[in-house]
Amino acid sequence: MPASDLLIKISIDEQRLQLLEGDRIVMDVAVATAANGPGELMHSECTPRGRHRVRARIGDGCPENTVFIGRRPTGEIYSPALRAAHPGRDWILTRILWLCGEEPGRNRLGQVDSMHRYIYIHGCPDEDPMGTPSSHGCVKMRNSEVIELFDRVPAGTPVIILESPL
Repeated sequence: MPASDLLIKISIDEQRLQLLEGDRIVMDVAVATAANGPGELMHSECTPRGRHRVRARIGDGCPENTVFIGRRPTGEIYSPALRAAHPGRDWILTRILWLCGEEPGRNRLGQVDSMHRYIYIHGCPDEDPMGTPSSHGCVKMRNSEVIELFDRVPAGTPVIILESPL
């Protein structure tokens, strides 16, 4: 399906992500956005609002629970034992949809650039709660759900991140 027929909508208020094909909701799942709430500033660890698009798709074909650092697979597969060995790590797992802001001065360019802030939609450990803000700015999803989303959306798919309900 062309990116122009698809839209990803994320509600910070509801901690939900919807994928729409035209006017039909084809996916509706709980997610986790930033523990620090909404915001666009560099180093804020907040989830940026506004119009974005999927700039890059990373992890196609990787096994579920593949660990990424710097958008590259580490060769590790996540497990609770690995988490215990690396307690401070920000777990980015399975797939990455790297977002690019579309609104100069709001979420693009300068100190508010979502792409340069490395804002992703990505998988996380299954034991991490969904529906509760807990990320460092990204949108975290269950691994099986991020695979489903990744498999449905091409690069260029529009993404809208709202504070309000969907």
